Amino acid sequence: MMSESSSFVKGVVLGGVFCVLVTLLGHMKVGHGTKAHRHEHHHIQAPNKEDVLNLSEGERMELSKSIRVYCIILVKPKDLGHWAAVRETWSKHCDKVEFYSSENVKVFDSVALNTNDMWVMMRKAYKITYERYKDECNWFLLAYPTTFAIIENLKYFLLKKDPSQPFYIGHTVKSGDLEYVDGEGGIVLSIESLRRFSRIVEDSDRCPEQGGMIWKLAEDKQLAICLKYTGVFAENAEDSEGKDVFNTKSVNALIKEAMSTHPQQVVDGCCSDMAITFSGLAPNHMHVMMYGVYRLRPYGHTYNDALVFLPPPGSDND
Repeated sequence: MMSESSSFVKGVVLGGVFCVLVTLLGHMKVGHGTKAHRHEHHHIQAPNKEDVLNLSEGERMELSKSIRVYCIILVKPKDLGHWAAVRETWSKHCDKVEFYSSENVKVFDSVALNTNDMWVMMRKAYKITYERYKDECNWFLLAYPTTFAIIENLKYFLLKKDPSQPFYIGHTVKSGDLEYVDGEGGIVLSIESLRRFSRIVEDSDRCPEQGGMIWKLAEDKQLAICLKYTGVFAENAEDSEGKDVFNTKSVNALIKEAMSTHPQQVVDGCCSDMAITFSGLAPNHMHVMMYGVYRLRPYGHTYNDALVFLPPPGSDND
């Protein structure tokens, strides 16, 4: 009996050692064979208002027309309430938007991907997007149905960014040696980054459909690993004051945190004036956000923004 117990304990220990070794090998594989140069993470900021004011009216108009954002919303049938809210609110401000669903849903139009795996959904959605819209749009925002995005602020942020360069932008998080954009806050790729991803996704060794040897990695981490092989690295987006503009929490959550940490400066301690996304919103909160962002205006107060981003032709957006 003792020998059986001893054998069992040895087996458990050996199994644990094996798991650790395999996990280490898995992490080593991420960086193995990549030709990408050593990269130090840096933050990228929105343009200064003065820079925009120095542009001629013709240059401003040309810039405002040149930024075309395609929105990818990943949804599942359980997300119907959020799906409807996104459809009725902020997504109308995208130059083009499509919902990519895990399966065919009769209630709303969507591109059925026929899988519940979020990483496979993301891969397929990006691949279809590149094949269909590479000549129509130059920036691509991927969001979950609990995300609220202010597309005009995104366009302003991208104003002086060249989409022919490999941008991969959002709220960055560091996990070990891997730096990735948190999907909760939305992920923005330039057309060049999307082009590179559409190629690497065909390489099953460096960008496998089933990532992770023991524990499955989240889809946003797997995206970062694949992009890293192509020389595309995560960039944290900030306003001109250094505040994050892609938020992985709701406005309510950020205000509560600010009240706790900066009770004398709740607004300044909470959020950027040029915030692009908030996350974790219930469907009714999206409608409240829509009211606050696009409809509520103080009478007699004029806005002197140097740029105007017009809605897409035929759009019924607010």
